[in-house]
Amino acid sequence: MMRHVFLIVGFLMLGQVSHAQLFSKERIANIENFDKRFLSWGYFLGFNSYDFKIEYNNQITDELTDISVESQLGFNVGLIGDMRINKYVNLRLEPGLYFTQRNLRFPNFVEENDALREVKSTYIHVPLLVKFSTKRLNNFKPFVVAGVSRSINLSSNEKNPEDNNEGQFRMTRGTNYFEVGFGIDFYLYYFKFTPSIRGVFAMSNELVPDDDPDSPWTSNISNMATRGVFINFTFQ
Repeated sequence: MMRHVFLIVGFLMLGQVSHAQLFSKERIANIENFDKRFLSWGYFLGFNSYDFKIEYNNQITDELTDISVESQLGFNVGLIGDMRINKYVNLRLEPGLYFTQRNLRFPNFVEENDALREVKSTYIHVPLLVKFSTKRLNNFKPFVVAGVSRSINLSSNEKNPEDNNEGQFRMTRGTNYFEVGFGIDFYLYYFKFTPSIRGVFAMSNELVPDDDPDSPWTSNISNMATRGVFINFTFQ
């Protein structure tokens, strides 16, 4: 539910800002030579909503046996390096810190301490993206992005000798993703402002199983991979 609200708010935000630009009477071109730079730099602030896609060894699952994932709103901050390939294509590196939390609720436990695992994560996230832009229209320019990324989870507990029997949920430290998204560049008087929405999808299993092969927490999980939605606000 949180992820759906997150997406709706993002779409409305982009729609309202682009509508204002399209129908504004102002037609003066701001920072009109900005996109001619071979290299440009900036920073971003934003929000995230992480989730898990969980697959099970026993495919006969239902609402009573599925693990529920409760997403919470997180925060992003980072830097941007942009290299111009041509008028419509740019290569971007966007290293950042992403803070997030997901709550996992496991079925068939009576005690809250056993049923709930708070998965708090701090990611060093480094995406390499290709940005495909349209022709600039007045003071805005829509674009789409796609690429791959690598993250290091500083809170993974991968090397922790304790597991769920001691209340510790463990994940792999490093993960690879593919990413896709879109946004709009707005050329303001002094700088370029860019709101964007991006989806990220892990390409590997991130679960570190418990030492007990019959663990009630991890034995029935065959694959657990992160999915996420980012809304970033970029300043260049």
